Amino acid sequence: MISPKALAAAAALLTATPALAQNYESQVLERNKAWLVEMVAWDDGTMGCVATVSAPGETFSIWTFQDGSVQLQFYSTQWDFGDTGDTADLQVQIDRMAPWNLNAANLRLNSVLFTLPDSDAGIDFIVEVAKGNRLFLRSADGADVQNYTLAGSRASIDALIGCGDVITKQSPGNPFK
Repeated sequence: MISPKALAAAAALLTATPALAQNYESQVLERNKAWLVEMVAWDDGTMGCVATVSAPGETFSIWTFQDGSVQLQFYSTQWDFGDTGDTADLQVQIDRMAPWNLNAANLRLNSVLFTLPDSDAGIDFIVEVAKGNRLFLRSADGADVQNYTLAGSRASIDALIGCGDVITKQSPGNPFK
């Protein structure tokens, strides 16, 4: 587990050097099996944390942001949704657990994006990911689209939560909060 002091130092480093980044700067917080956890700072002073598991041309990421929101991102170089604002209903299943319905997921360029509800259901989903071995992305009718290993997810989700705790305490643009 990453210490709170190390996370705070990373946050300070990223926010202190925005001029070095063209659009964003990131710092690796943890590598665990298939996962990479990073803290990200954009040029406008906002911050996020991301835990990503990837295979060639494919990624599954969980993002946390300063406002406490959590977003899932499924990315594939084989997808091209354009930038039209289309949505789709899909399913996600972890191991042999009951599938989750992600209704009205946003389709943008090569990504499917879905913001988790700020409720027990969102927390339950993250807990399932942390305990799981494999995540299956499916269309609304249950047809397989992609699957991702969750090896190392427990420690990576812990690191993501720790990072999220740090960035939600950071107030962009106001050093007195």
